[in-house]
Amino acid sequence: MLMHAGRGALTFVLAALAVIALSAPPAAAAQSAEAIDRDAHAALETLYETTPSAKVLGGKARAILVFPNIVKAGFLVGAQYGNGALFKGRKTSGYYNIAAASYGLQAGVQSFGYAMFLMTDSALRYLNKSGGFEIGVGPSVVVLDEGMARTLTTTTMKDDVYAFVFGQRGLMAGVGLQGSKITKISP
Repeated sequence: MLMHAGRGALTFVLAALAVIALSAPPAAAAQSAEAIDRDAHAALETLYETTPSAKVLGGKARAILVFPNIVKAGFLVGAQYGNGALFKGRKTSGYYNIAAASYGLQAGVQSFGYAMFLMTDSALRYLNKSGGFEIGVGPSVVVLDEGMARTLTTTTMKDDVYAFVFGQRGLMAGVGLQGSKITKISP
């Protein structure tokens, strides 16, 4: 019976990974810079419209890294992937992807957007120096939910990086970004 459950789990993981492969670009270079820019700008504008504190952060941030569509799927073993753009002001400063693999109690398929507001020069230098970074290593990242975002003011902003997860769609109960690797790409 345990052997049968293992085959079922493997079948689900393979199906979930197929969904990722079909819904995400097959390779980072396959998505054009124009498409990444368009999608990232639209996602940021939507975030600003739905979350006023994100717009306040955007006005104070040194740069904003926006991943408009991250796809995550898994059953015990999971994976996630997405492309994004780094904005300094309204100009694109670079392109990045985010990827992660995970193991644990998880099941489902989900897509979501993710925006990181780099508030300090040191956070931006770290991103540029390392060509990206691993979330959970390097500058402190504070993920804001709706309640925390409402109480955030320019006088309470003290961290290096603030992040928002937005536009969640799918069947996965939660989103975890700890351990996600962000890498610079050339689309």
